[in-house]
Amino acid sequence: MRVEDRANGRYVFTYTPTVEGTDTLNITINGSPIAGSPFTVTVGAGPAQLGSGDIGVLNYAYALEQLEAAFYTAVVGAFYVGVTAEEQQVFTDIRDHEIIHREFLKAALGDQAIPALQVDFVGVDFTSRDSVLNTAITFEDLGVSAYNGAGFLIDSPDFLTVAGKIVSVEARHAAVLRDIQSPNTAAFAGDDTVDPASGLDVFRIPTQVLPLADPFIVTAIDASQLPTT
Repeated sequence: MRVEDRANGRYVFTYTPTVEGTDTLNITINGSPIAGSPFTVTVGAGPAQLGSGDIGVLNYAYALEQLEAAFYTAVVGAFYVGVTAEEQQVFTDIRDHEIIHREFLKAALGDQAIPALQVDFVGVDFTSRDSVLNTAITFEDLGVSAYNGAGFLIDSPDFLTVAGKIVSVEARHAAVLRDIQSPNTAAFAGDDTVDPASGLDVFRIPTQVLPLADPFIVTAIDASQLPTT
């Protein structure tokens, strides 16, 4: 703590916390506590720093997998009204896949992994089939486009191979969810996700993806060090 005497009977106190948590400050002047002392100071966690290079890209993927795993865990924990046995199985399988993806990336990152993110699904009505399916499709389409747009940022051939294996699974998730929502149609690979001219799926770079995920993630994310080329 730094104390500045303004020489006019007033003091300025500057307190710089170094760790997250709650602390109590007892401030005295000439042995007498000032009014209001002791003070309770609560310091929240700073933004999750994704980092740079391949670590940054993996943390970026890890953040998205945390979001998806948390969502499907909530879905399976209390299925919406009228859910079918087939839908239950699909959502359970997807939940299991997303948890595996999350834990794999966490293990690969080791002590460089970002912390567990706080998520917020207040805008999702988990009792509504439409709300759950719309959100699930949004997440899966976003995830596919995110992996597609991050591949060129990865230097390690091993990491790139893993990313390719994960994105193919995410694409399967997106397709089956779209088919559940709109059976017997071409929605599973609609023009909004697959360019009819090129036959290629949508891709988004991190600066396009994170703002779309942001409404569901409470924890601030700092992606400023992510590679761009």
